[in-house]
Amino acid sequence: MTSSKRVNHPFFFHRITSVWYRHMRVYTKNLITNGFPPFLEPLIFLSAIGLGLGKYVTEMGGIPYIKFLASGLLVTAAMFTAAFECSYGTYIRLEFEKAYNGMLAAPITVNDLLMGEILWAGTKGLFFSTAVLTVISIFGILSVQLFLVVPILGFLTGMMFAAISLLVTSFVRDINQFNFYFTGFISPMFFFSGVVFSLDNLPSFMKVVAEVLPLTHVVRLVRACCLTGFSNWVFFDLGYIVALTGGIGFFAIRRLKRRLID
Repeated sequence: MTSSKRVNHPFFFHRITSVWYRHMRVYTKNLITNGFPPFLEPLIFLSAIGLGLGKYVTEMGGIPYIKFLASGLLVTAAMFTAAFECSYGTYIRLEFEKAYNGMLAAPITVNDLLMGEILWAGTKGLFFSTAVLTVISIFGILSVQLFLVVPILGFLTGMMFAAISLLVTSFVRDINQFNFYFTGFISPMFFFSGVVFSLDNLPSFMKVVAEVLPLTHVVRLVRACCLTGFSNWVFFDLGYIVALTGGIGFFAIRRLKRRLID
């Protein structure tokens, strides 16, 4: 007579955080080289663009230009780091390092693995936004009270662009193809989502395009928290972020699941 033992699988939260923990350990092995640039980049950008251009453009939309620019940089840092993490980073782990093969040998599913990827990218978004806010608040550009809300917006931004980047990765068959993603989508979005200049001055058809771009909604949210105050747009922007992250994330995981299983 044989007896069967019941296998106790880890809880869902433990499974996805184990993926997060693995990425965190890898990232912190080179903490200085990985963690220092988020503090240095906003300082360079604000010095070069904000202080230089600020002599000619004193205000933007009734807001001092240095504050206008600084508030936008809070979430663009989260966008760039999440986009790189779940495009180049995911592709390298998938195709070159074969890291996912070993991770899937543990009691986790492909869904757990990819949701852990999104969670990790969201955490990096939180860290990068907080790093930028730290630099900005030291110079007195924005209030330190924003430490209560900006990390949350950085996390949401990271999650959203992680989902988008995973979907792009599911189509990519050569790492050089990511050049189209960053040159044709991520970089232009930086300039047409209200980060550097106000969308009010754009032609009508460009305003419609800007409303489709994901970065527009997190920029408007962070600016509402930092400078302009809340309006009905806040609920629309939050709904857009949640819906896009959930919808794109679902299709990205579905496509990458087939690729990982094959």
